[in-house]
Amino acid sequence: MSEQQAEVTTDYEPRIVAFLCKWCSSAGSDLAGVSRIQYPSNATPITVPCSGSVSPMYILSALKKGADGVLVSGCHIGDCHYIEGNYLARRKIHLVKELLGFVGVEQDRFRMSWVSAAEGAKYSQVIKDFVEDLRPLGPQTKLKADRS
Repeated sequence: MSEQQAEVTTDYEPRIVAFLCKWCSSAGSDLAGVSRIQYPSNATPITVPCSGSVSPMYILSALKKGADGVLVSGCHIGDCHYIEGNYLARRKIHLVKELLGFVGVEQDRFRMSWVSAAEGAKYSQVIKDFVEDLRPLGPQTKLKADRS
């Protein structure tokens, strides 16, 4: 590992955009907060009506605007408030990973999880794991818009 890579891995903190289902994952995030469960502050939560409503374009847009990783989190399969929304989200996983590979972005920069409103500790662990998995990848530069 070069000196520059070692510096990136020790000082680098990945930025994550987290699209959270209003009914489950966002409530799980809230539970983690009110329960004072510690987890990294790397994720910026965006509440969406349903994980199935997250367009692949939202994911690409978040990466283009500087996110190092994108999380989509929804209700457990079979528990969707909108009945089939999380099934739709699950089907999009493959499409999103193919799109990322096509544009040259590591597929590991995208993650989906299923977190219920009662799983604050699980939400915390999902964020911790994602941050740790993104650190070795370093900053995402393939899609970042040139802001100069």
